Amino acid sequence: MDEYSEQLEHALADAVPAWLERSVVVVATRAGVRSTQLDTDASAMALDAAPMVLDEIHRLLTTDVDEQRSNPLSILRAAVRFPTSVLQAHDVAPVRRDDFARRVFPEDVYALSPATWADIDESLQEPGLIWGAWKAKTVLDRRRAEGRL
Repeated sequence: MDEYSEQLEHALADAVPAWLERSVVVVATRAGVRSTQLDTDASAMALDAAPMVLDEIHRLLTTDVDEQRSNPLSILRAAVRFPTSVLQAHDVAPVRRDDFARRVFPEDVYALSPATWADIDESLQEPGLIWGAWKAKTVLDRRRAEGRL
């Protein structure tokens, strides 16, 4: 694994479990539906889901950039299914979303999908942007070497 992917993976390992749990707590708090059981379920979900999410990200980051068909933020956007299931189990009402959000993320009824690295955790901003720049440069360098640019 290249150093930029490794840095991003380490940063995500620290941030993802807390983000998954926090996603439940924030929405439930805003809805006035906090309970000890919800907090317990949110913690358990984060412990169970984070390794699956991080494993999927690891597989992506260890795949050659020309073979990648996704990106880490897409994986994290799909991971909102885990906190969504906890919120639904506790009868938390879906939040109001705009037309774009309903069209692009129809299953994300709690508007949990991150638009940027900072939506997950501020600590991801730098490694996420650096990884993206590295990936773009790698692809451009390869296309130039192939005479395709």
